[in-house]
Amino acid sequence: MEHEVYVPFPVRTVRQALTEPERVARCVPGVQLDADAAPHRPEGRLRLRVGSSTITYRGALTVSGDPADGPGDAAPAAPDAVAPVTVEASGTETRGDGTVALTLTVRFAPASEPGPGTTLVCAGAVRSAGRLAAADEQSAATAGRRLLDRFAENLASDLTDRPVDGGPEGEGPAAVPQSVFDTEVPPPSLDPSGAAEDDVSVVADPDEPVDAVADDVPEVASFGTDADADADADDDEAEFDVAPVEAAHARRTMIGRSAEEVDHAPPRGRYAPVPAPETGGSSVPLRWAAPAAAVVLASAVVVGRVLRRRR
Repeated sequence: MEHEVYVPFPVRTVRQALTEPERVARCVPGVQLDADAAPHRPEGRLRLRVGSSTITYRGALTVSGDPADGPGDAAPAAPDAVAPVTVEASGTETRGDGTVALTLTVRFAPASEPGPGTTLVCAGAVRSAGRLAAADEQSAATAGRRLLDRFAENLASDLTDRPVDGGPEGEGPAAVPQSVFDTEVPPPSLDPSGAAEDDVSVVADPDEPVDAVADDVPEVASFGTDADADADADDDEAEFDVAPVEAAHARRTMIGRSAEEVDHAPPRGRYAPVPAPETGGSSVPLRWAAPAAAVVLASAVVVGRVLRRRR
């Protein structure tokens, strides 16, 4: 299997980092290293997801390659040419008898996209028995490529947090060119109607005395005397003094009443509802019209009977 990944660091920095077995093992995704493992041969657990299954291995990792190695005898004398690094790992399944062995050769090439950095050309072979051997070839290849992609991301983050020892001073991740949309936009003026000269004039000169700057500030006009301010303060205090009295009255009226009565009780005091005015003005005369008509009718009946008896 062959796969290429990108790391935004110079070639020699990346190669020196890959010659550190502990750093390589730390950057492998899904690895949990033992606390007492030797730095030159780290040991631990690896959780590998293949397809819909997760396999846990326990093993060790070694790296072959001297940090000071050059391109080698057969390699061209290019400025950025460095010797490849070989990573070997082996392990056994924690639940089962399956085994796995990996031999990975990493070559380094300068990269210019997406920015200056290093391209890792990884070529390896895997010998497995057990659950990994039972998985189909496509799932195993997908898991390997995903593992290498995440390894490159972890390596770049680890190099940012823990630079290599003995590297050139100021050597860091290569700057990726930004697009026009990533350019920082200056903040707008606080006064959109003001001119550019007005914006510059409000900035104080650091060499100018503080008193001179204070003299340029216009005096704020006063809209009232001290007596008016004291009178307003007294009025405010008088208004706030009324509220506690009403609150105390409300508390006294709620004592001895159930929660339901308090919730449904109509508000009192200034918040009491105002009854709606009567719509008709003739309601009072109509109230006396019916009794008067009954009296008149009864009188007419009595008078009629008296006249009949006299006849």
